[in-house]
Amino acid sequence: MQQALVLEKKGVLSLREIDLPTEVGRGDVKIAIDTVGVCGSDVHYYTHGAIGPYVLREPMVLGHEAAGIVVEAGADVKGLKVGDRVCMEPGVPNLSSRASKLGLYNVDPDVRFWATPPIHGVLTPFVIHPAAFTYRLPDNVSFAEGAMVEPFAIGMQAATRARIQPGDVGAVIGAGPIGIMVALAALAGGCARVFVSDLSADKLKIAGQYPGIIPVDVTKRPFADVIAEETGGWGADVVFEASGSPKAFKGMFDLVRPGGAFVLVGLPVEPVPFDVASAISKEVRIETVFRYANIFDRALELIASGKVDLKPLITGTFDFQDSIKAFERAAAGHPSDVKLQIKLKG
Repeated sequence: MQQALVLEKKGVLSLREIDLPTEVGRGDVKIAIDTVGVCGSDVHYYTHGAIGPYVLREPMVLGHEAAGIVVEAGADVKGLKVGDRVCMEPGVPNLSSRASKLGLYNVDPDVRFWATPPIHGVLTPFVIHPAAFTYRLPDNVSFAEGAMVEPFAIGMQAATRARIQPGDVGAVIGAGPIGIMVALAALAGGCARVFVSDLSADKLKIAGQYPGIIPVDVTKRPFADVIAEETGGWGADVVFEASGSPKAFKGMFDLVRPGGAFVLVGLPVEPVPFDVASAISKEVRIETVFRYANIFDRALELIASGKVDLKPLITGTFDFQDSIKAFERAAAGHPSDVKLQIKLKG
């Protein structure tokens, strides 16, 4: 039995003892969790009890963005040892599945992903995880940054799907944690500049700290007008939808140039209208992103290199005993909050 942050049912959290796996398999490591990020999906399960087909039907431990220390290694583990500081890729696929064999293990129907019903997450002192999906942190990467690799990997997946060419102009709808990380990944992938839109002046101020990111307050001026002016009426080469807002889909193809790419990252909770005629008339290439595959180690490399600094995005840290307060604050949607984290070890 371990103490954990448990989502009992929609809207009800408790910090209590729960029976969790403790046996370390031959290819597994046991990890003492240090830091866990509060993700939008965790909060959505808390507030809504479901995300699409994933419905909370029984109590579930939350948390999937994590870093910690290896405290035990299975007999067949070669690349990790006790004492290693690590971060963990939270989705474990069936490596024999057709999706995995195609290199698309993120869309494997059998994937077991932390804090996705019915799989428990990691807001608890110790977890067991396959060594193959566990990555050693370089000395210059903190636990807090290690817990940011998971959301940054989504940005990396989006930039990869966009097939960015050096010098491209990018545009991102939404300056939340994922939106800013998408923008940073797009810059790292070759974009010369990336425009980021939002309604929140606080979030735009954080995004605007980064060289190459141009914040656009859409309460003052339509995003499409800014992009048109900045590109001579041509449009952005790559556009990322990272807000999940149904409103973002109205006039979305006004942002992108003919023959450009539109990458869908945000996940609307309901069906949205889609202007097929506008997409076809520009021959826009449409890409979608669901988590990530074969990206985690590269995301960590970029952070370790110093080319991507995610520390400014961490806007609040809570002790483990205050986990419920952290989720209540995240659910309240404070405009100045980007990424909240929970610290399990002192």
